[in-house]
Amino acid sequence: MSAQPSPASQTVDREKIYQWILELTNPETRENALLELSKKREVVPDLAPMLWNSFGTIAALLQEIINIYPAINPPTLNAHQSNRVCNALALLQCVASHPETRSQFLLAHVPLFLYPFLHTVSKTRPFEYLRLTSLGVIGALVKTDEQEVITFLLTTEIIPLCLRIMESGSELSKTVATFILQKILLDDSGLSYICQTYDRFSHVAMILGKMVLSLAKEPSARLLKHVVRCYLRLSDNPRAREALRQCLPDQLRDQTFAPCLQEDKSTNHWLVYKKINPLTIGCLSYFKIWILLVPLIQDKLEYRH
Repeated sequence: MSAQPSPASQTVDREKIYQWILELTNPETRENALLELSKKREVVPDLAPMLWNSFGTIAALLQEIINIYPAINPPTLNAHQSNRVCNALALLQCVASHPETRSQFLLAHVPLFLYPFLHTVSKTRPFEYLRLTSLGVIGALVKTDEQEVITFLLTTEIIPLCLRIMESGSELSKTVATFILQKILLDDSGLSYICQTYDRFSHVAMILGKMVLSLAKEPSARLLKHVVRCYLRLSDNPRAREALRQCLPDQLRDQTFAPCLQEDKSTNHWLVYKKINPLTIGCLSYFKIWILLVPLIQDKLEYRH
């Protein structure tokens, strides 16, 4: 049985946190402080308020981000630069996730500093890591299901940025970007925004359709789950539902993904729940095939919405 840390040692650890935060404002000590604090962000519950309210800290983190801009165009970012700025992004994600700092984070428009990273298209590992970590900050925001987050994001270019990554990113980046789109769609204002014009809806539907074609060749249950949920949420809008009757990919009408979904119980649960959606009538009959993969009554009892 391991010994519990003494109050004295906990105090020392706390003092280290304070020291590292202080060191963030010094360019000579910042890199090590970024590394150490990023390691501790999961075990210090109030790290976000400490970062936000300490003098010069957020400015130092933003400086780390801005310092990388010259390396993204032309694309010269190396692994060391990517790791360093991603440590800064990890701390910003901590701030974005915390209920005490989230609103101020949005009011300061901090996410906009990340958008140049999401615009990058280089396939090298440093750039992919940079995009994925930047998406993680936005993902942390939408995960809270708060209206102010969606309201803010709808005033920015996050939807086209996510759609671009959904089309051409790595599987993991595609998954996070699709999750962000899904969360935006699950908010009524987000669904209304995307379905407000044909151009917006058609762009989303086109990218989702391309993803389905790609997933038919290289299946990923995790990514497919988010794609299906995006389609299902779009079907809650009457105009989008009518359009989907015409443009839904054939791979979602047959049993193309049945093997992929057999072991994905959560998606089956979602499909059982959404079976009542009017889109299943005359459009998504393939859902009935998928639903038969698991006992219908049992899944209804086990489903948690």
